[in-house]
Amino acid sequence: MPEIAAFLSEVKASVDARLDEIVPSAEVPPTRLHEAVRWSLFAGGKRLRPALVIACGRAFGAEDEKLITTAAAIELIHTYSLVHDDLPSMDDDDLRRGRATCHKKFGEATAILAGDVMQTLAFGAIARDEAISPELRLRLIELISEAAGTPTGMVSGQQLDLDAEGAEITINGLENIHRQKTGALITASAVAGAIIGGASDVEIAAVEDYAQALGLLFQMTDDILDVTQGTEMLGKTAGKDAAAEKATYPSLIGLEETRRLADELRTTAAAALGRIGPDTTLLKELLHLVADRKS
Repeated sequence: MPEIAAFLSEVKASVDARLDEIVPSAEVPPTRLHEAVRWSLFAGGKRLRPALVIACGRAFGAEDEKLITTAAAIELIHTYSLVHDDLPSMDDDDLRRGRATCHKKFGEATAILAGDVMQTLAFGAIARDEAISPELRLRLIELISEAAGTPTGMVSGQQLDLDAEGAEITINGLENIHRQKTGALITASAVAGAIIGGASDVEIAAVEDYAQALGLLFQMTDDILDVTQGTEMLGKTAGKDAAAEKATYPSLIGLEETRRLADELRTTAAAALGRIGPDTTLLKELLHLVADRKS
């Protein structure tokens, strides 16, 4: 998919440039904190969430300058969640994006603070974004804070995930965890782009349906890869979910049934895109990229 590869490369370059502007340099005191933020933020990564902001925004005619700060802010929130998720008190992982996790490199206390500051930088960046109206900034802050927080956002999903370790759980309970832990911020990314682009309520509803299916599909693919790929390919420790007795789709319903459900979600997401009037080529290619990824 050459078009999507070029798009993702473009997104990475533009988002990283904006992140470099938002985050203090490693020479600014406290230097250890800012070095830790930059270590985690510029370690690579797919930049899927910023790509969704920009792809959805472009579909509805938004200029990139109106999208880029929100896209960068969401990446800050996503990266903070990874830093905290890797902590010894959470998933206790030593590897992220192919290199040492933040707490392994800088210590647990600094990693906690690095996550804290990425979250505050994210909302501050949106609040100061003069490319969009004050009213739109408030709407985006509300949307993203709900998706990142509780009772139905990323943080609540992380708590539910911890509570489910070693416990019996239903398929509906597992879906609820992942709609919050993984899906909420993915959905907010797509909806944010649509809102900035001036999409109608009907169009936003279709975008939301697409992104919710995409978020679950991303998690199912993640679960599949955790049991079928090695650490080098994943860029993080393979088999960690099973070792921690985490609730996953393969552990609950088996690998083949997980793959079948993933195919259903791909179909559901594609159908939602069919309800959107503008060109959704990039969103379709992002869908296939998530479904077919190997890392």
